[in-house]
Amino acid sequence: MIYMSNTAFQAPEGSSELERQLKRTVRELEKLKAQNDEFRALALDIRKLTKGREKPGDNDDVEGKGNGEEKQRVIDELQNKVDHMNDLLKEASYKGSEGEGQLSVSGGEPTMNHEVERRRVENTAMEFWFYLRNKLQKLKDKTGGKSDVGVEIDTIIQDSTAYQKTLYKDFWKLRTVDGLEKWRQKEADSLGKLVQARFHFLQNPSDCSTAKKIVCNLSKGCGYGCQLHHLVYCMMVGYALDRTLILESKGWRYAAAGWESVFRPLSDTCMERSGRESVHWGAPDRIKDVQVVEMPIIDSLHPRPDYLPLSIPKDISERLIRVNGDPSSWWIGQFVQYLTRPQPHLQKDLDRAQKKLGFSNPCVGVHVRRTDKLAAEAAYHSVDEYMRYVAEYFDKLEMIQEVPERKVFLASDDPSVLPEAKKNYPDYTFISDPSVTLSAGLNKRYTDESLRGVILDIHFLSLCDYLVCTFSSQVCRVAYEKMQTMHGDPSANFKSLDDIYYFGGQNGHYVEVVEEHVKRNSKEIDMEPGDLIGIAGNHWDGNSKGMNRRTGKTGLFPSYKTQNKLTIVDLPEYPEAKVDR
Repeated sequence: MIYMSNTAFQAPEGSSELERQLKRTVRELEKLKAQNDEFRALALDIRKLTKGREKPGDNDDVEGKGNGEEKQRVIDELQNKVDHMNDLLKEASYKGSEGEGQLSVSGGEPTMNHEVERRRVENTAMEFWFYLRNKLQKLKDKTGGKSDVGVEIDTIIQDSTAYQKTLYKDFWKLRTVDGLEKWRQKEADSLGKLVQARFHFLQNPSDCSTAKKIVCNLSKGCGYGCQLHHLVYCMMVGYALDRTLILESKGWRYAAAGWESVFRPLSDTCMERSGRESVHWGAPDRIKDVQVVEMPIIDSLHPRPDYLPLSIPKDISERLIRVNGDPSSWWIGQFVQYLTRPQPHLQKDLDRAQKKLGFSNPCVGVHVRRTDKLAAEAAYHSVDEYMRYVAEYFDKLEMIQEVPERKVFLASDDPSVLPEAKKNYPDYTFISDPSVTLSAGLNKRYTDESLRGVILDIHFLSLCDYLVCTFSSQVCRVAYEKMQTMHGDPSANFKSLDDIYYFGGQNGHYVEVVEEHVKRNSKEIDMEPGDLIGIAGNHWDGNSKGMNRRTGKTGLFPSYKTQNKLTIVDLPEYPEAKVDR
């Protein structure tokens, strides 16, 4: 029992690192406050000087003294302050911010390193919580849960949960200080408009008869989310090769009239595949001068270029990394947004549904996928598992704002889920359309009604403030991708009960080791700083699983000792694209 008590109170390996990062963040905030005070003092001095010049009869300050030397002294003093402020601004410039200390805010905007480090602190705190809760729960299970130690462990878990909520509030203050959250939303919108303008330019060539094209067929034998991701991949290739995407969708299994029967055409000027020559995908030197290239499914693509998911474009990479914690999903989400622009009749349907359902924020989106997924791709998860994380989110949200009603948008293909949720969680308001649930059944999966249902589900899930779902589901991942285009930085606003985010058929996803790790048992792997780990998944207990490319060994490793390794590639910049203001 003494051993168990000591184990419960023993500080885990990541606690000291979390403490160091938090202290460092506090120091940066104090530094920012001091710099802000200097700027205010300088502004006040300038206003006084300006006021003196505008009122030569005023005896206050410089002009009233009638002393040229005194005036010059004040001006020189102000110039020195201005020079000092310029030095601070140069130091804080995010374009030159390489090195550990460059974390401050420049011109009312955070530096890239500041945002990366801030998000890392938040992620480390979350991984620490996953680790602590998992270890305490296992320790409690060993005691049988009824002993004095089990009771004490319950108390520790409750206290730790309270700490976690307070940390959430503190992190929220850090994110929103000095209006930075408004800046993130503005910057995300600006970057999104730039990318959408590029898509519009690429998809509307001035002469379709001579334009180079990528042809994509919508006959892939899978569900809506999978087919949409197939189009994303095709358009991503078109963007990289400066080719207009031609979509062939007549006879689509969801709607025989084709993609354009529900979504806006991909082009106003170029819808035909006609061209001098057409070939199937192949080596770059084989296809570069051919006008029309036909695309296979992503799993059959060979050779595989580096600009496939999860890569991001180099020319916007710094802005994107600064504004979003998951740049790859943001980039993919931009393609999803362009491809699924609704036809007017669909937009009216979405608006009517929102009014009928009474959808409003704050709201948590829950997607419970059963039926075919349980047979082949995913494990069963009870409603209680989902609602555990819904409750945690609202508990934390109530630390920073009033929540008059705990709303949950519930999407599922299982009709039993909604009645169960309403019965067991009477303190929550569940928003759901039973007809959509019925249309998602296997016997109605590929119908107009089913298509409408999945579009509505994804639409409302993406409008939610937080997602609880399984990333093994394409619908869940599409909703997460669309979320990235609608909020400032919602990259951490989810809880997946199984997989980490991925794009089916993606190139390798790697994390880079930032701290050494010596394996403690046969299930773990050794890591050294700089190692690349091909990540297979996060166990949500403080550990992830992957293969170390240096050693070839596969196993578990502490998640907090790594950071995401982005693939940044050179892509066309389309300077001719006109951005709507």
